[in-house]
Amino acid sequence: MVDYNGRLGSVYAAGRAMPPAEIRRWTGAFAQHVPQVRPLDVLDLGSGVGRLTPGLAEEFQGQVYGVEPSDRMREAAEQAPHPGVTYLKGSAEDIPLPEASVDMVLMFLSFHHSTDQLQGLREVRRVLRPGGAALLRTQFTDLMPDLFWYEYFPSARAVDAAMYRSLADTKALAVEAGLVPADDVVRLQGETHRTLRERYERLRLRALSTFEHLPADEVEAGFARFAEDAERDPDRQMPRYDATMLVLTRPR
Repeated sequence: MVDYNGRLGSVYAAGRAMPPAEIRRWTGAFAQHVPQVRPLDVLDLGSGVGRLTPGLAEEFQGQVYGVEPSDRMREAAEQAPHPGVTYLKGSAEDIPLPEASVDMVLMFLSFHHSTDQLQGLREVRRVLRPGGAALLRTQFTDLMPDLFWYEYFPSARAVDAAMYRSLADTKALAVEAGLVPADDVVRLQGETHRTLRERYERLRLRALSTFEHLPADEVEAGFARFAEDAERDPDRQMPRYDATMLVLTRPR
């Protein structure tokens, strides 16, 4: 488990920030996979520092609930209040909302942090209204991208793979929880292109949970080589990777 009340919580906002255009791109992509009527009430489950929550309120025009277990992350989100957003202390396994209270649940890179994923999905089903959709934006062990920065940290790929389930296992878990998974995974355009220098400056903050599981000497050596490459070739355009998302629905 990763302690988001500790070091990671202090760097997350800077290391994982999204500009407004990027937020609009993501929320617009989510809108293609949920009911088209408006307003829609939304749960951002594992909302962290509120990167996406206000944008969800703008896109879907309903009440948005950001549920986050980390006090530090939730307090950071509350520093930028939005009239359509309510932040609540809670977790995937214990969502502090009544049954059938939202039309959409977003789990944006938070599902792998659940301590009991089956119970979490059961809770998602409980709070969804019939016909509502859960968008599980996550990685799958059998569909993981070969990130360029893995070359600097030899253990990182295995660490990341250990955090996630395969697509088939995730679908089976959703079915057991009473949700209906889409036949195919959705592939979304990942974050915008960045230069090698920009990637280095972002990653050096170690705002990805991957770095919490790597040996300290590997992290130190990897960033030393990364810094040298960024200094030598700062403007090199780095790859843009597809993002994967599984759509789950609560039957009517």
